[in-house]
Amino acid sequence: MISIVIPALQEEKFIADTVGQFRELSIPHEIIVADGKSSDRTVEEAQRAGARVVISHGVRRPSRQRNEGGRAATGDIILFIDSSVRLPDIDAFIRKALAHFEDPHVVGLALPQRIYPEAETVTDRFILVVTNWMLHLQKLGSGKFILVRRRAFERIGGFREDLVAGEDHDIFRRLKTVGTVHFDRHLVALYSGRREHTIGWLRVLWIWTLDGIWVTLFDRSFSTEWRQGR
Repeated sequence: MISIVIPALQEEKFIADTVGQFRELSIPHEIIVADGKSSDRTVEEAQRAGARVVISHGVRRPSRQRNEGGRAATGDIILFIDSSVRLPDIDAFIRKALAHFEDPHVVGLALPQRIYPEAETVTDRFILVVTNWMLHLQKLGSGKFILVRRRAFERIGGFREDLVAGEDHDIFRRLKTVGTVHFDRHLVALYSGRREHTIGWLRVLWIWTLDGIWVTLFDRSFSTEWRQGR
């Protein structure tokens, strides 16, 4: 069985569709929404769509919510996705992704990311082509899609909860110490791009750069708060 874990904060507009897309998945699965104490209808919408909800009572950050969802998961493989992610032709998509794990040495799978085609701009396309190529070269992934073998996830202690940002790249670096990580260029996770479109790519890239520098030099992220829009 595969466990799908979705961290969420104030996501009443997206969470039902994100959870609901898995109705088309024929593989045995469970869906867990790990909520960061949302004050809107995120929890109700997630439950209505068929998810089990785990509510965090600690610090708000995606790494913590992912870990809490991971601890509640019962599948041998865990899929972590963000709250606005769409996976096209979902049954075939997940089967192709899981095929990588037929090799017992594979512990993680990363994918490229792209903004919904109906919302994507030329700038979005250009920046994400470059970003995806860099992730491919390093075999790192983004929080849009992290597929991990459960025993490897537990062995490395899950996500680093002290990181507010960059926890997605970090977990792939640590997964590579216990097994093989793949990056499948032929499967693409789609997401809303609302943060990039709201605050602009220049600011997003600046924040990404600062977080990368801070983690490298100081072993902590520059960002200090989890904001809606992942």
